[in-house]
Amino acid sequence: MSERHPIIAITGSSGAGTSSVTRTFETIFRRENVKAAVIEGDSFHRYDRKEMRARQADAEAAGNKHFSHFGAENNLFPELENLFRDYSETGTGQRRKYLHDPVEAAPYKQDPGTFTAWEPVPEGTDLLFYEGLHGAVITPEVNVARYPDLLIGVVPVINLEWIQKLWRDKHVRGYSAEAVTDTILRRMPDYVNYICPQFAHTHVNFQRVPTVDTSNPFIAREIPSADESMVVIRFANPKGIDFPYLLSMINDSFMSRANTVVVPGGKMEIAMQLIFTPFIWRMMERRKRALGAL
Repeated sequence: MSERHPIIAITGSSGAGTSSVTRTFETIFRRENVKAAVIEGDSFHRYDRKEMRARQADAEAAGNKHFSHFGAENNLFPELENLFRDYSETGTGQRRKYLHDPVEAAPYKQDPGTFTAWEPVPEGTDLLFYEGLHGAVITPEVNVARYPDLLIGVVPVINLEWIQKLWRDKHVRGYSAEAVTDTILRRMPDYVNYICPQFAHTHVNFQRVPTVDTSNPFIAREIPSADESMVVIRFANPKGIDFPYLLSMINDSFMSRANTVVVPGGKMEIAMQLIFTPFIWRMMERRKRALGAL
């Protein structure tokens, strides 16, 4: 953790909804005039799209049915830890971009599914903001979770997470339901070993819980709407959280435990605004004092 060069990390599985949290933070950064160095977790995959497909085919031919983007062998965990450490110490570090589609790839004159060259994080940023699969990953070799000043987990109940992934991959990426189901099954061991353990290290977790039947996610025709769900917000350390204020500002919210608030799904964004804006204020004030003491 660093007062001069703070780090915020959003961690969650593919299809969990981390991008929605990112959009809320982008709004806060813009309103509060905070300059963030944005890091996408996909840029720390080990292989580009073409090579990953080839290696997956080789793994399956060799009898490995669980080769996935979630595991250590297919990610650059040491490089991610180095970036977090270097940024916390110096305000810079090495990053690159993963070009998801033709629109992202066009300015670089590269193919979609490839990485840009490594480059330094620009100097003069107020904080580093990470969104991806492994913002709180810990293995025998690396401990990424020790660096962020604010760690946020986004983890819908599992059936809802699968519905969201199925819908996105079918309607946005053009995959068949069978292909998406195969991906879910292939990733399951790495999901259990690398994704789930991270939520024990996060400072705040957001878990969306549907209030409609999602018992068979593989036949769901649509994603349950925000109004058809509740959001469970758990604080690892509730000290300093003004729960009475949150409850008074968000209608139909309640506390289910001493460290847990439950809000209507449609109020998730306003809850994030109310919770994290003061975090950012305090973070920037500490940074200002630390830089002034140099």
